[in-house]
Amino acid sequence: MSKKIVLAIGGNAIIKEGQKGTLEEQIQNIGESSGPVLDLIEEGNTVVITHGNGPQVGNTLIKNQMAESVIPAYPLNVLNAETQGNLGYLIQQVFKNKMVERNINRPIATVVTQSVVDKEDPAFANPTKPIGPFYTKEELDKILETEKISYIEDSGRGYRRVVASPKPVKIVEKEVIEALLDKEITVITAGGGGIPVTEENGILKGADAVIDKDFASALLAAKVKADYLFILTGVEQVAIHFGTSQQQNLFELTVEEALRYMEEGHFAKGSMGPKIEAAILFLQEGGKNVVITSIDKLKDALEGKTGTRVTL
Repeated sequence: MSKKIVLAIGGNAIIKEGQKGTLEEQIQNIGESSGPVLDLIEEGNTVVITHGNGPQVGNTLIKNQMAESVIPAYPLNVLNAETQGNLGYLIQQVFKNKMVERNINRPIATVVTQSVVDKEDPAFANPTKPIGPFYTKEELDKILETEKISYIEDSGRGYRRVVASPKPVKIVEKEVIEALLDKEITVITAGGGGIPVTEENGILKGADAVIDKDFASALLAAKVKADYLFILTGVEQVAIHFGTSQQQNLFELTVEEALRYMEEGHFAKGSMGPKIEAAILFLQEGGKNVVITSIDKLKDALEGKTGTRVTL
């Protein structure tokens, strides 16, 4: 039976660790990651693809800053829009070409997506998301002479700008996405968590922030009533005591257990923590089936052979 499946693909599927992130590298990586997703489409499932944009929006920010003496700089929400369109185009083209090779007759489209955030979200008063280049202390001091930014010292590697990362509360283009899914069109959407916007009396305004793509994917999956949400990452299963001799992979994880393990420090804020929180959000919003696994184990996870299922 055909299923509606939302796939939240991590940035490691587009730019791998140690790579420069050239266009050729990204196209090759998308192609190499496409097989398991195309298998689901070929079997008749309706698929929604979301993706990260961390390295890309940081690179775009660097270009923006370097060129601002020549052309006007754009705010972060516009840079999110640029990278969402850029990556959507690459994913859409690579997948379309692979579909032609495999004789899969299924349309595919990218929707540039806005995610509404609450302008009173505490994240705006406490920016925590590192973005863009590393600066020396001298470079940072010079920037602070003309620009007021929040920053952190990042693991001894230098100073980086930090921006707010509020939680999404609404996907603006939800109805558009649903209309495409009703036509069995494969949809690429909510790239990089969507473009952050605030809403007042129906009027939208861009916000200077970034949104975690797993939170946006979870909210979207719940609102379009997806049968499955797959949060795809670099490991086959969630584990406690990760990277130690006591590592224990988890096949199933209840929300109660997940919250306890988070409190005990098993799921780092910068890696597995947001994925666990996103899985919980999906369930709390009425979702049923959420699985965390690696993209190469996608089919096995759908069949219940691997991955980590998070349950109420």
